[in-house]
Amino acid sequence: MRSFLLNFLIFSSLVIVLQGCETLNKSDSDEYIDWDAKEFHDNAQSAMEHENYQKAIKLYETLETRYPFGEYAAQTQLNLAYAYYKNDDPDTAVAAADRFIKINPRHPNVDYAYYLKGLINFNRSIGFLERFLPTDSSQRNPSNVKEAYDNFDLLARRFPDSKYTADSIQRMQALRNDLAMYEVHVARFYLKRRAYIAAANRSGYVINEFPRTPAIPYALQVMEKAYAKLDLDKLTTDTKRIYKINYPDGPPVVEHKDASFVHWLWDSIGLDQ
Repeated sequence: MRSFLLNFLIFSSLVIVLQGCETLNKSDSDEYIDWDAKEFHDNAQSAMEHENYQKAIKLYETLETRYPFGEYAAQTQLNLAYAYYKNDDPDTAVAAADRFIKINPRHPNVDYAYYLKGLINFNRSIGFLERFLPTDSSQRNPSNVKEAYDNFDLLARRFPDSKYTADSIQRMQALRNDLAMYEVHVARFYLKRRAYIAAANRSGYVINEFPRTPAIPYALQVMEKAYAKLDLDKLTTDTKRIYKINYPDGPPVVEHKDASFVHWLWDSIGLDQ
């Protein structure tokens, strides 16, 4: 009997809670019960303009649910991706952009969806330290940097005449420079840990895979030191000669030095690990 009463009380409590949730949801949706698609769209746009992205998301999601095939359907999907991005929800934003591309491959604004994916990953690669302290952008998360690079590259190849292509190409160059310098940081880490073969190999990777980037002279410096530590005299001399021929006045692009704390942290614990 006690067991029956206990189970009955638990069940009754759950029913009351669920009824409360249902009432809340009904009350929430009743606010827009008489709205048509245009009202949702216009109010969502207004929320976006006022940077109230949570409200915009709520309105766009409701618009998409109620009018999935209406005249605002495609633009709603794209605007939702942007709203998620501005609301600091990059994973959902990328998923929304991917969904727009899949459903609307011939839409006149599909190039923006590719560009938005690049922007999301470009900014996602900026970590906590870089947001609040002066840092070297080459110490970003390399996986996000590579993904952003691939996003922009795909846009540039598929839509060479897009208004977003010129900016994408500029960002690709910056990202490529960052990827190259990231590899130099890793090579320096190996050098400090006396892993001289790994340091030389990593420097060679930079020279082969990232030619004509500001990282090349720094890679040569690491390579020369690694060869010297390995007592490879001929390779040391050849590397030094190549450096002096190409960079008689030192690296043409001065390395970022403002982020002293981050550089110290990198050298101390190895942020690439």
